[in-house]
Formats: sequence, C-alpha cells, structure tokens
Amino acid sequence: MKRPDPVTTVKKRRDAALAAITGQIPYIQFLGVSFDRHGDALTGVMEYSDDLIGNPVLPALHGGAIAAFLEITAIVGLTFATQWDRIEAGALDVESLTPGQLHLPKTIDFSVDYLRSGLPRDAYAQARVTRSGRRYASVHVEGWQDNRDRLFAQATGHFLMAAPHG
Repeated sequence: MKRPDPVTTVKKRRDAALAAITGQIPYIQFLGVSFDRHGDALTGVMEYSDDLIGNPVLPALHGGAIAAFLEITAIVGLTFATQWDRIEAGALDVESLTPGQLHLPKTIDFSVDYLRSGLPRDAYAQARVTRSGRRYASVHVEGWQDNRDRLFAQATGHFLMAAPHG
C-alpha cells in the first residue's frame, strides 16, 4: 500500500479547513465569493454578476455587496489565520467538522472606505490581521479589481473572538 504524499495531505487539510470556514457564511454563495489559497495567504474573489450592480447608469457595484465582500474576506482571513497552527498540526479535525462547530469571530464594527466606483468586473480582496488576542482582533482589508495597486475599497474591522476549542 502506497503512503499518501505529505504535500497532498497538507494541501487537502488546508483546503478542507477553508471549506469548513466558508461553508458557515450563508451569503458567500449568493455573492459569488470564493478564495484562492497559496499556503497561508488567502485572496477573496467576488466574481462579477449583474445582480451585484447598484447603479445601472454608471454601472457600478452596489456598496452593500462591496462591504459584504470585504467583511467576508476579513472573517475568513481572521479565522484561517487564528486556526493555522491547529490546521498545520492536524489538531483541527477539518474532515469531520459540521456546520456551526467551528465558531467564527463576531463583528463588533466594520468601517468601509469607498475609494472609487466598483466596475462591472471581478473583485479581489486580501485581509491582514493587525491585532489578534484571545478576546478581540483587528483586521484591515484591501479590495481591488484590475490593478492591485489601485484599490477601489478598503475596510477596518474589529471582531470578538470565538471561545477557544479543546
């Protein structure tokens, strides 16, 4: 019997953890949000859909869709970052997680800066945890479309951390 490839095993565990996290956010599918994962780096992707247009005259993405996308990216990025050590050690049994078993951080406040109109195309975002403690965390999120250096929105959020799991 052939032993499983350790690289494949780790990738599967990381992908399963990401799927367990994103599977708990109900509106992630409605918005068409997915995540590209490279090691511990996550990039949120919100695929363009006509349903996301708020101003058809311009046309421009709806501000609520942009804010929700950035908040999703912050929550998923924060959860993935705080669970990383458990995922890597195999201490988080991601294969048997059921919905709601992995508690996500709760938003305390979330402030969005709309820097320019969101064009009718795919959007990308990355979250950076600026402070993470046992009870509270701060996250900064940057969103762009065609050019990583030309942000169309950014946000800062504060989150109440979930109770630790055994």
